[in-house]
Amino acid sequence: MSNLLVIGNKGQLGTDCMSVFGEEALGIDLPEIDISDRFQCLEKLNELRPEVIVNCAAYTAVDACESDPSCWRANADGPKHLAEWTADNNAFLAHISTDYVFSGDKPLFQSLEESEAPNPVSEYGRSKLAGERAVLESGADVAILRTAWLYGAHGKNFLKTMLRLTLQNPQKEFKVVSDQYGSPTWSYTLARQIKAVVDQRATGIFHASSEGFCSWYDLACAFLDEMGVAHHFIPCSTEEFPTPTKRPANSILENSELKKNNLNVSKHWKTELEMFVKAHREELLDEALALIN
Repeated sequence: MSNLLVIGNKGQLGTDCMSVFGEEALGIDLPEIDISDRFQCLEKLNELRPEVIVNCAAYTAVDACESDPSCWRANADGPKHLAEWTADNNAFLAHISTDYVFSGDKPLFQSLEESEAPNPVSEYGRSKLAGERAVLESGADVAILRTAWLYGAHGKNFLKTMLRLTLQNPQKEFKVVSDQYGSPTWSYTLARQIKAVVDQRATGIFHASSEGFCSWYDLACAFLDEMGVAHHFIPCSTEEFPTPTKRPANSILENSELKKNNLNVSKHWKTELEMFVKAHREELLDEALALIN
């Protein structure tokens, strides 16, 4: 049996974790494991007996969380069950969390360190914070990695959406929010970051996002420019683009604890974006065009 288990291995981050951990990893996802079902979850873990668990499973449809209480089962109960097993079996748990545990109201361009008091303003953020607390209270050896603005080659994300919309309507102007700031993070880099933490069995809360920051508008423009695709994006305010969820205006995370422990693997977000496009440009275009046609 593999000594490392990636839960949620079919998702954006889980797929990259499988690539980064390689042969030492076993991947599992729904329906083989449902972490929100305590009995089924513990029974499966007893069968597999991993030494390390990497939890990439989560309910991440932020707007849907506002009206779907099942997000609490995935984001709070699930991690609690994983941590319970981890504590009882002297294992190690790496659990992925989010910038949404913060209100986003810190003055713009001041970054958020791990020592900041969480204050979520959305159901998604509240459910993820409950998961963090359950994991920490379990007594298990755990690392919580908070990330933000995740994108990658697999699954759905903001960059893929902007590419598809632009290719679908080449002449159309699209409004993109320009007053929310964060640190765009490539899921492959986050997977490498998780491995660095797991290899050292480093415990505690770690912020894990790319260096630097930008707005969603900046990111959309930089991505399409890098892809070599003409675009017509117009900056707009959050008020002009309302959503069911209050989104943080300031999601700029500072990887203070990773840097203190000499574990930070992230580069500047623009460098990471260039690497992402270089690695995946053709498949991104093919996927977007397939969805259009």
